[in-house]
Amino acid sequence: MKIWYNNIAESRRFAAEIAGDRLRIGSGSSNDIVLDSGFVAREAAVITRGHDGWELLVLGRNGCEVSQKQVALGQRCAVPFGATISIFPYLLTIESDGTPHDIEPDRRAQLDTDVSELIRDVHVRLLAEMDLGSVSDQRYDDDRYLLSLERNIDEIVRLSKVVDPFRPPLSNHIAGQWLRGMLIERLLEQVGKQEAGVLNQRSHWSRCLSAVPQREEEVVVIANHAWDELQLASTSDLSRQMELIEEGYWPTWERATRELYQDLREYMVLRQVRKQIKDIVFGYGPLEDLLRTPTITEIMVVNRDRIYIERKGVVENSGRQFISDEVTLAVIERIVSKVGRRIDKSQPLVDARLTDGSRVNAVIPPLAVSGPCLTIRKFPLHRLTIDNLIDYGTLTATVARFLRAAVIKRKNILIAGGTGSGKTTLLNCLSEYIPDKERIVTVEDTAELQLQKEHVVRMETKPANIEGAGAYTIHDLVKNALRMRPDRIVVGECRGPEALDMLQAMNTGHDGSLTTIHANNAEDVILRLEVLVLSAADLPIVSVHRQIASAIDLVVQLGRLRDGRRKVTQVTEFVAMDETNGGVRTRDLFQLEAGRDGGELRPTGQLPTFMGELVEEGWIDLQDFYR
Repeated sequence: MKIWYNNIAESRRFAAEIAGDRLRIGSGSSNDIVLDSGFVAREAAVITRGHDGWELLVLGRNGCEVSQKQVALGQRCAVPFGATISIFPYLLTIESDGTPHDIEPDRRAQLDTDVSELIRDVHVRLLAEMDLGSVSDQRYDDDRYLLSLERNIDEIVRLSKVVDPFRPPLSNHIAGQWLRGMLIERLLEQVGKQEAGVLNQRSHWSRCLSAVPQREEEVVVIANHAWDELQLASTSDLSRQMELIEEGYWPTWERATRELYQDLREYMVLRQVRKQIKDIVFGYGPLEDLLRTPTITEIMVVNRDRIYIERKGVVENSGRQFISDEVTLAVIERIVSKVGRRIDKSQPLVDARLTDGSRVNAVIPPLAVSGPCLTIRKFPLHRLTIDNLIDYGTLTATVARFLRAAVIKRKNILIAGGTGSGKTTLLNCLSEYIPDKERIVTVEDTAELQLQKEHVVRMETKPANIEGAGAYTIHDLVKNALRMRPDRIVVGECRGPEALDMLQAMNTGHDGSLTTIHANNAEDVILRLEVLVLSAADLPIVSVHRQIASAIDLVVQLGRLRDGRRKVTQVTEFVAMDETNGGVRTRDLFQLEAGRDGGELRPTGQLPTFMGELVEEGWIDLQDFYR
């Protein structure tokens, strides 16, 4: 157990071992820690260890501060690990034997909240100081404007005294956020050198015109030290590198701050605050860093001070906050306006996308009772392939070979599953198997498919204008796609009357088409299609079943396990219309069997009706298929 202490006028820090359960602090030579200053009482304080942790008793007339809270003469207070004790002109911090802070998660969460409050205060004062205007005038390319903005931010931060030497917990945390961002930025830059077309490119306004070269060099030295201590060079896998940062960054940062002198800490704090303010003025505010974190797959804004993220299938609080509902709404409007959509009180719900294809859904008052609500499903940094899905355990190599053969042989495939089960990802992967010479027409509500083919025509729905006219639905686009001489039609999702048009297209020479649908299993797919088709036309149910049985060859069912992983749970063939009992006869080809690690996808022993065709043409080796 150690306690670190230093005079705020000096950069050097000292460490004292805590051997027993009592520690005396003061300027007198008989104390365990001697603070050599005329401002410190001979016996300033006593720290004792109890059942619930460390406790401080103030003995000096001038009192002291514990984590920025004043403690007067004769008063006691708890001293958690990592808390800063201020006895002018000295700062002291207790460090545990293991990790630097035993209560790190709770403390970090409170510091995140404090940072958001600081950014809110800076933004409000900045609005009074200068005209932030609109991003439509491309002010982030105006160096004079950016320099003026940065200088105003610096002045406001200094006046707020966040960089005061007596407030190190908050300033340390902000400086740590800046360095963590630098490490992630370096990882993304390395990926950018290895592969073309990397998403989430650095923002235009991220450059700092008031940067000091000497300070930048000092920060790089600290970043290099953190890079080495986290062993980020030990692997080239981006996901693993992000895991190393998530697991070990803050303890590494706390060790680094022992040698961090006040001027450099202040410089890093100003860099981070400038960045966050510029993200609000020009970008997506607190979402900027989340969008650039490759391990985050979904961002969910519940209200301005609660932003949740999904990482590895697990939902957690990000600790980030918007500074106000007005800023949240401004960010939403900024997102949707870039794809030609609008959101206001007359149209308070919208689907949109980011420039990288990430799906966005926004709801604002009066529909959203607790304030503007935003959901972003991020596209991965790298486009996933079938081989990636096999490595992740989403499906087996045998099932992948079978689906590849089915796509090449122009079988109509419907991918079913719940929200977030990976339907669009699998659809993207299967599209890789479509021959390059074929003409593909895609129809989507919001364009998010990434078909890596040359001959692809992409269409996206259009909402009504402010007069309520000019809307084009998926139903309209599917009908139009039939006039565009497609070899294959790919519909992002069937969830309305367009289901009838899709079935008719599959039945009229557009074999090999692909689409997705929300359903829990193959039987539910039939029921779901019944409802969707009947919403388009009043047809006899027998006729609907004939359309389904004739149009769809395979249903690939996806599920999401409790630990967040996605798996193919069922592959089913729609065989034919059941003339005797009605309905559609189905045949399960693969099913997920319960077991360890989420179960295993195994063949049922039943062969599809077109298996002979696949074997004869060499697409499937029957002996290898059912091993």
